Amino acid sequence: MSERRAAPTVGQVVLGKRLQELREAAGLRREEAAAVLRVAPATVRRMETAEVALKIPYVQMLLRAYGVPEEEVADFVALAEEANRPGWWQHFHDVLPEWFSLYVSLEGAARIVRSYEPHFVPGLLQTEEYARAVMEAGTIGNGGAEAVERHVSLRMERQRLLERADPPHLWVVMDETVLRRPVSVHGKVMREQIDKLLEFTVRDRVTLQIAEFDSGPHPGTYAPFTLFRFAEPELPDLVFTEYLTGALYLDSRQEVATHLEVLDHMTARAASTVRTEEILREYRDRY
Repeated sequence: MSERRAAPTVGQVVLGKRLQELREAAGLRREEAAAVLRVAPATVRRMETAEVALKIPYVQMLLRAYGVPEEEVADFVALAEEANRPGWWQHFHDVLPEWFSLYVSLEGAARIVRSYEPHFVPGLLQTEEYARAVMEAGTIGNGGAEAVERHVSLRMERQRLLERADPPHLWVVMDETVLRRPVSVHGKVMREQIDKLLEFTVRDRVTLQIAEFDSGPHPGTYAPFTLFRFAEPELPDLVFTEYLTGALYLDSRQEVATHLEVLDHMTARAASTVRTEEILREYRDRY
């Protein structure tokens, strides 16, 4: 049986979908593909849905059964070997929930990351002290100081994504509540956090908008969510939404389209980037 691991990389998701497309193009059912490997059909399904790592001998046997030319088999295998390499985030396996590992992988591979955040500054834009205060106040704080510091380190490591030579476009709509809710009794924490947000307002590939109270209710007020868009045509848009003990990854066209429509509606009603900068400066003066 293929080896299981904590969470798939984006490469495994893309290649799994490609394996399914090649099988279907060859006119084979999962049961027939499984017979080639002498395994249960569920093993083929798990490879195609990236629930397990891509075992190279299995990949080679399947591709040949699907009639893929030998030179293309070699290229696919090279991609599979790369996709199977652990991501940097797996060094944080002791504190990284399984359901969030995929999020970090998607975040690192996306070309566009759009999100709505009603409660806190998004993790990619947090200062270290702000992140620490959020962790201490939440359920992570129950794990003690060491667990908090590991989570803070993970969050700071994720932020290296925005320092890459070719970072994704991060587009955030943040509720005004985020600025009204201090995470610490020390005003310095919020001032430094707002200073960091102001620094990001001039970044080419960061768009930050505030949903002001005065603009009234909007359709995204239910919960925070993030939409990922990728350069790879094999990988559709995905939506991530989080709850107290887990998360959901949505990829159906209808659900993704609904979230995209809501994001477009919110960005149209939220403060412009120029007005957002003014709001940030106003709130900084309050702390």
